[in-house]
Amino acid sequence: MNKIVFIGAGSTIFMKNIIGDILKFPTISNSSFVLMDIDDKRLSESEVVANELIAQSNSNATVQTSKDQKIALQDADFVIVTFQIGGYQPCTINDFEIPKKYNLQQTIGDTLGIGGIMRGLRTVPYLWTLCEDMLSVCPEAILLQYVNPMAINTWAIGAKYPTIKQIGLCHSVQGTLNELARDLGVDISNIHYQVAGINHLAFFLELKEIQSDGTYRDLYPTLKILDKKENASANTGANERCPNYVRYKFLEHFGYFVTESSEHFAEYVPWFIKSHRPDLINNFKIPLDEYPKRCQEQITEWKNLTEDIINKVPPKHTKSPEYAADIINSVSSGSPCTVYGNVINNGYINGLPHNAAVEVPCLIDGYGVHPQKTLNIPPPLLALIRTNINVQELTVLSLMNQDIESIYHAAMLDPHTGAELDLDQIKNLVDELIREHGEWMPPWLQ
Repeated sequence: MNKIVFIGAGSTIFMKNIIGDILKFPTISNSSFVLMDIDDKRLSESEVVANELIAQSNSNATVQTSKDQKIALQDADFVIVTFQIGGYQPCTINDFEIPKKYNLQQTIGDTLGIGGIMRGLRTVPYLWTLCEDMLSVCPEAILLQYVNPMAINTWAIGAKYPTIKQIGLCHSVQGTLNELARDLGVDISNIHYQVAGINHLAFFLELKEIQSDGTYRDLYPTLKILDKKENASANTGANERCPNYVRYKFLEHFGYFVTESSEHFAEYVPWFIKSHRPDLINNFKIPLDEYPKRCQEQITEWKNLTEDIINKVPPKHTKSPEYAADIINSVSSGSPCTVYGNVINNGYINGLPHNAAVEVPCLIDGYGVHPQKTLNIPPPLLALIRTNINVQELTVLSLMNQDIESIYHAAMLDPHTGAELDLDQIKNLVDELIREHGEWMPPWLQ
């Protein structure tokens, strides 16, 4: 029986999706779940939901809870981490409202840019304490890491705790594949594709339809024609309100489709969000302050779930797009699967730093996680990826060396921040954010 530990199990909706997925696999449905969180109320709610899902599945799975991370981790086989350090309030609010004083606008702010840097500074120290505890009580466990900023987190874990078996997981690849299948009018099961890059900045290097005679038809010519059509460009992302104009514009100029949504991608590059060009923001329908809006919606969803728990309404579950259950099943049963995961670049993508976090196809089997090498990323895409890696690398260096200068340099070299603010403004912005985040910053910054 697997022991599967959730760190940050108070993310009840996400925990529900992963446990619901796991219970659908007969080979792992009898797992032992341990839910850990520091919030008593949220932890209790998650326990109720998990037990109800188990009851519906008729499995022999069990659930325990703990507020002590090290106790929860004892002899774990898999560790799933989903926490958000600093929460919506005060930290996410500060990440958005303080940059606005400098006329710096963001959409999501959780991966790159000033918001991503600050989130990395808050999050990595907690991930490092998790790694310390894992090495002490479950050194062979596989860490399934779902926390943003994904690339910074993965890089930082690999830099300080290289023996931890980790894979960073996102749903941008599978989510975008669904969108492309819809835009192209092609059955998703007939699409052959290859993706590689870094988290939120990976690209569909191959996109082909498998024909009835077994041959392949390149779908990119059709996609580039769709780019010219309003109905395709206006197809929305996963939250059904953010048009894909930005991604199709990038396709027009670079020839490849990026895996992350337009609202994310717009703030990783210097071309779309400019305070002195409101026409760009309007024409590309870029949803500024999108992440705080989603946080509010999620808070409402949590409240609705709490009401359901109080009223004893059974939770409903359909298979989620997340990879966690597939990975656990493949490692446990030996039945292989392939997922897209974030791992340390041990030669998997030439042209990128060997210690960076890259997103590549990973074969999962009874022996663990096996990242696959990618050879054919075009130079312009590698060049664009490196602009983001610069920010990630300097943020990790700042944490490793306890060096505030590296934080300034990370922000100064960020494509969006550097395109909007001068050097003095960026330094002042960093100082103000660190000061306002206070206790949520690493001790050496407090």
